[in-house]
Amino acid sequence: MSLKIRPALATDEAAVVALWRACGLVTGYNDPDADFRFARAGAASEVIVAEDESGRLLGTVMVGHDGHRGWLYYVATDREVRLRGVGRRLVGAAEAWLRERGVRKAQLLVRLTNLDVVKFYERLGFDKSAVLVMQHWLDRD
Repeated sequence: MSLKIRPALATDEAAVVALWRACGLVTGYNDPDADFRFARAGAASEVIVAEDESGRLLGTVMVGHDGHRGWLYYVATDREVRLRGVGRRLVGAAEAWLRERGVRKAQLLVRLTNLDVVKFYERLGFDKSAVLVMQHWLDRD
């Protein structure tokens, strides 16, 4: 399978968000359209897509950094191409993006409702961290 990895364009938004929804990555408290636009507009973030030779979207990863550590979000692949290396290539592209910016560590969060994906990340060299993630919704005060 021929695969092209590239930064997302504004015209990719609808297809990218549809894939995120199809993969169950969207919850009631996040706005994937806003997330897509925010990442594309920032100097410290990017949405990367994988497409086949016909231009069909096969996968995505959103990558960003806070100046200290890198973060991967919305790693998604079309169900028809799972286990064909698309996710691996996208994670590799995100890690290369981080390395180009001098970021030495990549992190990601896995929702407890999506634990099946943990083995995929472990095969790519990710380790579980002994941390507790806390949150504070700023718009609910």
